[in-house]
This record gives sequence, C-alpha cells and structure tokens, in this order.
Amino acid sequence: MKKLIKTTSSILLVLFVSGCQVQNNLTTPAKPKIDTTLEIVSSDSLRSIPDMTAVAFEWQKVDDPRVDRYYLYRANMQEDGQKFKRVEVIKNRYTTHFTDQELQPNTQYTYALSAATKNGFESRPTKSYTVTTLPRLDAVSYIQAISDLPRQIKILWRPHESHRVEKYTLEKTSPATSRWSKLKTVSGRLNIEYIDSDLKDNVVYMYRVTAKTFDGIDTLPSEIVKAQTKALPFGAENLVATNNQPRKISLNWEPSKSKDIIRYKVYSSSRANGSFKERANVNTDVLAYDDLVNEDGKIVFYKVTAVDKDYLETSLNMNAVMGSTLIKITKPIMTLAQIQGEKAILNWQSGDDRTVSYIIHKKIKEDLFNYKNETYTNITDLRYEDQDIIRGVEYTYRLQAVDEFGILSEKTSETTLILPKLQEVN
Repeated sequence: MKKLIKTTSSILLVLFVSGCQVQNNLTTPAKPKIDTTLEIVSSDSLRSIPDMTAVAFEWQKVDDPRVDRYYLYRANMQEDGQKFKRVEVIKNRYTTHFTDQELQPNTQYTYALSAATKNGFESRPTKSYTVTTLPRLDAVSYIQAISDLPRQIKILWRPHESHRVEKYTLEKTSPATSRWSKLKTVSGRLNIEYIDSDLKDNVVYMYRVTAKTFDGIDTLPSEIVKAQTKALPFGAENLVATNNQPRKISLNWEPSKSKDIIRYKVYSSSRANGSFKERANVNTDVLAYDDLVNEDGKIVFYKVTAVDKDYLETSLNMNAVMGSTLIKITKPIMTLAQIQGEKAILNWQSGDDRTVSYIIHKKIKEDLFNYKNETYTNITDLRYEDQDIIRGVEYTYRLQAVDEFGILSEKTSETTLILPKLQEVN
C-alpha cells in the first residue's frame, strides 16, 4: 500500500511539474486541479494490447456521478523520461476502451489515467502503467536481381511472412550516386516481381525492397542486391574495304566475338566523322558485302555492327574503315598533231600503265554554227593517221584512254588542224 501511495504521489508530482508542457489543444492547466474526493480509476483494472504504432486500453469505469470524462497521460520513456503529457480527453464516463495511436514502434511508453469532472477537476491518477509497442516487422527475407537482360533488370523477392503486409516499396540506386530513389510500389503481399526497364547498357544498379503494412508501417529495408544490364555486342572484327575495283567496294570481315549474334549491319558515309546510314543487313553466315558505286575514284567510309538475339546493336562509336572505287586512269599525252600531205597525223604517249586502248574524238566544223562529231574506238597504237579530211575544213581532235574495265580517262585538250585549200592558178 505504501508503494502504491509513493507511485501515485510521484505521478502527481510529475504531472504538476510538466503541466505547462502538455499539448495546448487538450487545454491542460499549468497546474492540474486535483479533487481527492473523486473516485480513482482502478489501477488493477487497467489492461492493454500493444501494436507497432498503437496501444489499445481497457479499464473499469468509475461510478462517481460527478465524473464526466477521463484524462489519459503519456510519457515516452526514451525521449521524455517521466515527464507526462495529457494526450487525450475521453469525453464520456461510460467509455472503457481507447486506442492511443501514431506511436513509434519498439518504444516504451508509460501511461496514467484519471477521472475528471466537467469543470476540470480530476482524481488522483492510476499507478504508472508501462507498455512497449511491438517492434517493426522483419525485413523481406530474400531478394534477388537478375543480370544480363537487355536494358532491364528483373527483381524478385520472397513474400513477407506477415499477413499484415499490404504492399512493397522498391528503391534503386547506382554506384554513381549514394541517393536512393523510389522506383515502384507493388501492391499485394504475394506480388513479388518487378522488371526495371529502359535502363542503360552495361550499367550496374542496386535495389532494396521495404514491405508496408495495411496501416502504413514500413518494415526494415531488405538487404541490398545489385545487377548489371547486358552489354552491347561487339562489332565485326578486322573489317577490310577494297580500293582497286571498278565502281565497286568489297567489304570483308571476321565474326563478332559475341556469341549470340543474329545479323550484321553495314553502314556508310562520305566522311569519316559524318552521319552513317545503313546500307545492308546480312545474316551471320555472310561475312562480306559488295557496295556498288557508280562513280570512279569514290571514297567511302564503312562501319559494320552486330545485332544480338535481344536486338541490341553495337554502338556506332567506332573507327571507320575507308574504301574506294578504282580511280580514273591518267589521260594520254599528245606529242604531235599536224597536217602531213593530205593527212592529219596524231602521235601520243600513254599516261597510265592500265591503258589498253584509246578513243579519238573528232569534231568537224560544217559551218559557222554547226559541228559534226565522230568517234574512233579500240585504237591500240600510239599513232593515228586521219585520211578522211577535206581541204579548208577545220578538224578538232581529243584523245581518251580506256582500261580493261572500261574506265575512261579525262579527255585531252582540243587540238585543231586544217588542210589548207589549194591556190587557184590564174
């Protein structure tokens, strides 16, 4: 009995000392007005059921007709020590149950309950009643992140064993940052999979999952797992482009080092650092491509990428390989152009070892405005005698070399010859 009186007196002293710190919306007086004649709530009748963020109370009502309500006092033992604060006014003396909410998990609280009149007088409080809220639920026990998927990572976890769990919060980060960001809320305790997509290639990401109860309480985060997205495939190896074929550039390469390639793509550009456009798409059993270019001496730059089974393609950020069509042959060198007798004589030298024949372009002046053109082909000598000329007519000649592929040189400069008319004898 003495111990009970000492405990009760201690509570009264604490209530008196800390009264000015009580929540204002409960209109706690600076000094509680104690009426020792009011019936006290039975300390032995006080019962409780703790949860993680709430404590439910039950007590035996008082029969004193002057009592109109109850005052509930609480102290957070970790933060406040024995400093009680009035946390609730229960405005009906017939009420015998109340739930104190918005508490912290795994925290020790001490309570006291007093009976009060309508005009603010209250009885002595009950003995201090200590209760500890339940700890947070354990973290999800197993989580896995699957690597080597194309621009995505699959995250799996084991369903939380508590049926109080309503959903999961999935977070992610990367080695480039220390900040966690919310990725997805997955509703349903048994929904345990999420695929994170639209990711960068060959990048490591880290994940953790937190379960949340139906009343909004988070478990501890799971362990951190990491996974890496699939790298882009290697491109074709040892690409070679020709420079000695007529109006064609032949490409050859070796297979990519990546194992799951399904095709190759050929890109070309007129500049090494220009914009590359796709020219061809070939199967993996094809390691060559002929680019038909209708131009002599045309320079083209090439890149060959690989596409894997997940349709990931090699980055175009690679060095280009240069190829070219066979250049034009050099034009012949005219060494003689003159009239000898009644013939036009043309002599020349070869300008290129590739030359196999020559073309002579002959232009005949018919009048002041009109010309007639004639062409002589397949000439293999280095001299030509044109006997088909008329006195007084202007003839213009140009030479052109031809190689074995039919590639033509540029034409030589024009050479003009005239067989003079005979003078009339008077």
